[in-house]
Amino acid sequence: MNALVLLMFSISALPPAPEGVSIQTEVAYLPAGRTEKADLYTPTKRDSSVKSPAVLIIHGGGWTGGDKGAAREFNIGTTLALNGYVGFSINYTLAAKGKPTWPQNLHDCKTAVRWLRKNAERLQLDPERIGVIGGSAGGHLAALVAVTGPEDKLDPKEDANVSCRVNCVIDLYGPIDFAGREDNVMIGKSKAAAPELYKAATPLTYLDKADPPVLILHGSADATVDVKQSEIFAAALKAAGIEHELIVVPGAPHTFHLQPKQQDLRPAVLGFLGKHLKAKP
Repeated sequence: MNALVLLMFSISALPPAPEGVSIQTEVAYLPAGRTEKADLYTPTKRDSSVKSPAVLIIHGGGWTGGDKGAAREFNIGTTLALNGYVGFSINYTLAAKGKPTWPQNLHDCKTAVRWLRKNAERLQLDPERIGVIGGSAGGHLAALVAVTGPEDKLDPKEDANVSCRVNCVIDLYGPIDFAGREDNVMIGKSKAAAPELYKAATPLTYLDKADPPVLILHGSADATVDVKQSEIFAAALKAAGIEHELIVVPGAPHTFHLQPKQQDLRPAVLGFLGKHLKAKP
């Protein structure tokens, strides 16, 4: 089993929502026939005139496991809603041996962005203020959502008139550079057999100065995704002229949420989102 799966938070039913947060579970956001659903986190006290910014939440799990309702995703979703954002935590197609999922897993994430825009009026969202956050494999997918556009031929075909663009991205310890890593089950072929697929699935391929701002969070003691992955990402962002910040959390291992024991990351995350999405609780 992929090591990223082994280190995921245990998956269970969602805890009760804290005061000030409403959670709608099992929201259908994909085309008919798809079983993957989403959880919607919203602030309970909003004036009818308020149009909240939204943040897509993408779970980790080595592209083969994980869940929208895991502890990290619940922590992120409730933190967002308590601070005036709408959080949308999704399940997406997962890979297995003999069942590659690239690029359908990315298509699912981009479809979620489109779903938020299509339902903006009903959900009191501002369709021009959408961000994305993801942990581990979800950080990789979040980065791809942010740095790819229609010109890269990675947008879903459905609802092509609705933008998949986001205003900012937060990558929590995502594997970004596949060059030094093992072959990836989501691609289903080896790097030697399909180098073009690995290049297409690597966020570094698409960077340009028009890409949205990036916040990267990584633990110095991560034994699953080496912190060098985020250092490589930060260096590439700098070279491309993209606004970014890398926060290395001393002593933190792989798989943490916004409140690891080593450092409370909520001020940094909310400050970043406030700057780029201009939240108004």
